[in-house]
Amino acid sequence: MSTDTGGSRLKRAFKRLAASPAELEADDLRQESQQSGCVRIDNAGDRDVVTVFGHVKCVSLAPRAGAPTLEADLYDGSAMLTLVWLGRRKIAGIKPGVELVATGRVSHHDGRRVIFNPRYELRA
Repeated sequence: MSTDTGGSRLKRAFKRLAASPAELEADDLRQESQQSGCVRIDNAGDRDVVTVFGHVKCVSLAPRAGAPTLEADLYDGSAMLTLVWLGRRKIAGIKPGVELVATGRVSHHDGRRVIFNPRYELRA
């Protein structure tokens, strides 16, 4: 049985009508992250081992100390996190637009949240 009143459903419907596409995407990602039992990126503390869900916004090759490094920016509707695979030039399935669940230890590098060599699972 739902405890949701008709008035609050109506407010949510109007809010969704007035929202921008970016706000709608962020809201949907936050809901899906919560349903997956994952931690929101903005709640992930430094050195915490977390499982996060999100949408890959961009993928780039950025060499570190002379070794190839694949980086993917993951967005979950609350914040951005960079997934970094050291020694990799390419990973099958990791591309912009894909949704995935990643697990690893969060650290801060150059003012941004990063997980090095995360375990990941692609979502359909």
